[in-house]
Amino acid sequence: EDDERRAVHRLRRPAAADPRADHLLDLAESKQLTRPATLDREVRRMLADPRATRALVDGFAAQWLNLRRVSEVVVDPDRYPTYDESLLHAFERETELFIANNLREDRGVTELLNANYTFVNERLARHYGISGIYGSRFRRVSLPNAAQRGGLLSHGSILATTSYPDRTSPVLRGKFLLNNILGLPSPPPPAGVDTNLAEVKPNVTPPTIRERLAQHRTNPSCASCHSVIDPLGFALEHYDAIGAWRTMDESGRPVDAAGSTLGGGDLDGLIGLRTLLLDQ
Repeated sequence: EDDERRAVHRLRRPAAADPRADHLLDLAESKQLTRPATLDREVRRMLADPRATRALVDGFAAQWLNLRRVSEVVVDPDRYPTYDESLLHAFERETELFIANNLREDRGVTELLNANYTFVNERLARHYGISGIYGSRFRRVSLPNAAQRGGLLSHGSILATTSYPDRTSPVLRGKFLLNNILGLPSPPPPAGVDTNLAEVKPNVTPPTIRERLAQHRTNPSCASCHSVIDPLGFALEHYDAIGAWRTMDESGRPVDAAGSTLGGGDLDGLIGLRTLLLDQ
């Protein structure tokens, strides 16, 4: 007890410090924090502080959702001429505001996946096809089509950081869903396996990404992981490399966002993926 008291005294700050910190140290020194009711009250008090929301967004959510990588996204300007840096900043801000709102209003965790609203400014609204939004200020808007937008999985921040500069990547997106949403690890590729997809030959109709990955899975060493990862990623194929909704893929053919899990469950686009996750 003497050691604990001395440790608490060493933590004390000068009188000019935040009195809330001294209050918490007083409770710790008097052993009040070991009482469940006191601990619950103090945790709720701390979480109600705006600083807690900022810390959870800037610290936890930014790491969990790879928001720190948004600024590193590289986009092929020839393939995506509407892209600019302001769009990347809008992607990041949308997700930050969305998570902060969920924490501040104490919403259910499932709303992170199925919310019927998001936060946009004019630049992002135009990219998402939402009309009637003007100016640089972000504001909360209702989403009219649950099949196209709703929840984190349709945020440009996630879709852009799981793509290549010139195309989508069902593998990167599926791996993100497996690791960051389902909380399941995915092993690295086996040693010596070529992870590059078949080259697209000039003057030849390019194969779809689905066809290229099917060829990749003919290698048994690749099939075991890709059979889990790929169907998850294919469910987001209606979004291009910068998160815009599309009906035609990079090869000029209609998007195929259907698939099935190893357990036999059907996945078809955002709604199918969302249903699969919410069922768990």
